[in-house]
Amino acid sequence: MTTTIKTTTRPELLVADLDGTLLHDAEVFEDRFITQRSIDTIARAHDAGMKFAIATARPVSTGLQFAEKLPVDAVIYLNGALIDFDPANSDFDMLTSDSSQQSENHLIKIGFSSQRACEVCLFLLDRMPNLKIGIVMNDVRYTNFDVRVYWKTQAFQYTNFHDVPDGIADKITIFPEPEQWNELRALIPPDFDISISEGVMWMLMNPQANKEHALRLLCDRLDVPLEQTAAFGDDLIDINMMSESGRGVAVANANPKVLSIADEICPPNNEDGVAQWIESQLR
Repeated sequence: MTTTIKTTTRPELLVADLDGTLLHDAEVFEDRFITQRSIDTIARAHDAGMKFAIATARPVSTGLQFAEKLPVDAVIYLNGALIDFDPANSDFDMLTSDSSQQSENHLIKIGFSSQRACEVCLFLLDRMPNLKIGIVMNDVRYTNFDVRVYWKTQAFQYTNFHDVPDGIADKITIFPEPEQWNELRALIPPDFDISISEGVMWMLMNPQANKEHALRLLCDRLDVPLEQTAAFGDDLIDINMMSESGRGVAVANANPKVLSIADEICPPNNEDGVAQWIESQLR
């Protein structure tokens, strides 16, 4: 890992996670929201010359709505498995088409073959038959369980992992019970990285599909030095991105491990902490 020189100057690029960071909490996932204060503050920052990007674990189906409300220069979906460098000219169909059909050079997809994904799912189920597991590809979840237990609106299809279409998968998602964690971790093949979101959902991904790598790609594409970035997060999957950025800013409600590595701490997400931090840079 390259050491980033930390800075206290006004950043040229702001990169913010959504859930637990930029969005307010709600009783159910679908009701999480961004306030007008945050929208207006980010617009002001953009008008002042600061670029803005979203970096989220969300797929296009639940992340695009927030990208459309903000002056985004890029959007990192699925923790870096899909990066859109031209959000103003992208739509749902374009973002969720198979990568083999994408000629637009502003889209980068970092995944693995659906065949390999099925091999891994079948291997894990052979060892752990009760595992809740699925493959995310082109914004459809191919799962052996009803995903409405966790998300009310996301498209899914039941599968036995012998009938998944050919294509480039974004990630494998697993919802293990706490007593399954140790056994599962020992079974994960070495060609996948593990991320755990909100202490519940395991995500197996291409090792290059992460927010840290995506941040570097953003800096290269947008011609912004890494040390002139500020990254906001709350969860363990945000740590490397925050550490690599010029200024890693944790919301006060963040996981304790995130708070421990942060360069700065802003107020919590439900108090528009990211907006408050940006406002301090605009004074």
